Amino acid sequence: MPSFDIVSEVDRAEADNAVQNVVREITTRYDFKGSKSTIEIKEDVITIHADDDMKLRQMHEILQGQMQKRGIEPGSLDYQKEEPSAGQSVRQLVKLREGIDRDLARKIIKSVKDGKFKVQTAIQGDELRVTGKKRDDLQAVMAHVKELGLEQPLQFKNFRD
Repeated sequence: MPSFDIVSEVDRAEADNAVQNVVREITTRYDFKGSKSTIEIKEDVITIHADDDMKLRQMHEILQGQMQKRGIEPGSLDYQKEEPSAGQSVRQLVKLREGIDRDLARKIIKSVKDGKFKVQTAIQGDELRVTGKKRDDLQAVMAHVKELGLEQPLQFKNFRD
């Protein structure tokens, strides 16, 4: 029976490379000369330290641009609340979104059921498994899920006939 999985993943190596490119760009940019702005990644969290709010916004733009160049969609970056640091400097944590949480999974399942597709959808941990009798039904579900316009990027993996 044909099936595929709906997942939300971020390639760690590409995220590391993107952060290293941001570090490289910050050290060479004129508007960051003499700045103590830094960015680092540990596990699933990117930590941004900036001198002020304006530099933080510029670092957001640089980070999103580098992530897109590396094939990581901006929707997979979850910006946390800004925290004031010493003096005027600010710190912000950016978490990498991975996995599909229960609420989003239920929303996708409800949408697929409302679409009257002849498939079964099941939650398996932090991913969804969609099975059906026909390959065309599965491809229709893929197109439907893409059209939902969810802010978290989704990938379709393990397509089996």
